[in-house]
Amino acid sequence: MTTDTLSKPAPMPITIKELNTENPRWCAGCGDFGIIMGLKRFIVDRQLIPSQTVNVSGIGCSGRAPNYFNTYGVHSIHGRPIPIALGVALARPDLNLFVHAGDGDAMSIGGNHLIHGINKNFKCVFLMYDNEMYALTKNQTSPTTRQNHPTNTQPQGSYLNPLNPITVALGLGASFVASTADWIPDHLTNTMKTAFDHPGFAFVHISQRCPHFDPNNFDHKNSNWFSFLKHPNGIEPDRRLADKTEVLEHDPSNLAQAFQYGAAERRYFGLFFQNKEKPRYDSILHGLVDKAVKKDPSKILDGFLV
Repeated sequence: MTTDTLSKPAPMPITIKELNTENPRWCAGCGDFGIIMGLKRFIVDRQLIPSQTVNVSGIGCSGRAPNYFNTYGVHSIHGRPIPIALGVALARPDLNLFVHAGDGDAMSIGGNHLIHGINKNFKCVFLMYDNEMYALTKNQTSPTTRQNHPTNTQPQGSYLNPLNPITVALGLGASFVASTADWIPDHLTNTMKTAFDHPGFAFVHISQRCPHFDPNNFDHKNSNWFSFLKHPNGIEPDRRLADKTEVLEHDPSNLAQAFQYGAAERRYFGLFFQNKEKPRYDSILHGLVDKAVKKDPSKILDGFLV
C-alpha cells in the first residue's frame, strides 16, 4: 500500500477546459475565482488525473469550490472538511487531496479540527480562503475580521483583535505554513506546487478579496504594503511584482523567524516554515495495517464472547 499521492501523468493531456464544470456562482470580482483558477492551472501543469483527484470543502463561499472542478469532490458540512479529508486520505492514500476552507471552517467552528489535522499531519493541501469576514451570510464578523471594521453583527466595528492564521498554524506545530493571495496568480500557483510536494499537511493561507462587502480591505493594485519571502527551499516571488516591493531572504527551517514574520503588522507572502520530517498519522496507520496479522472474518468477534 502506498501513502503518496499520484505523480503519474494523465493518459491524455488535461486542459483547463476539461476541468471546468458549471459557471462558478460568486459575486463579480470575488477572489474565489482566482483561487480555483490557480488550482486548475496547477492540475494542468502537473497533469493530475481528474478521476484520481479529490476536492473537499465545508460551507461558505469557499464551500462551492468542489462543484467547479471536473474531479471527485465532497461539499461537506460546516467546519468538517478536515475529518472528511482524513477519511479520504486513510481509505485512498493514492488520491490527490485538496481541502478548501474559509476563515470559519478553519478558525471558528472548524478550529478544533484544524488542531488535530495539523497534529496528525496527514497528506493533503489545505487551502484557507481568508476574506476576513463571513460573506455568504452577508457581512458578519469572523475570527479574522480586523479590529474596528464594521459588520452587520458588529455595526460599531469588530471588538477584538483578529486571530492570525499564520501564527496559529505555526503554534499548532504545522509542518508546512505558506501564504499567498488570490490576485497574484503565478505566486498562488507556485505556492500550490510547493504545498503539493510537501509530505504532510500543507497549510496555505490565501488572502482573498470580497469586493461586494469589503472592497477596501486588500489594495490589490498596489504592492507597497506586503513583502515576499524568498529562499532556494521556498517559493519564488511573483515576477510581476518582485521589483515593486520588498523581497526578504527567509530560511523556512527557521521557526523563530517564521513566527516573527507571521506576527508582523506588515503582510508577508511566501513559505514561512517547512519540516519534512514530522511523522504522519496516515502513514503510521497504513504501516500498522500492512503489518497486521490477517484473521478469519468469521472469527473476528470471538475475542468478545463471554
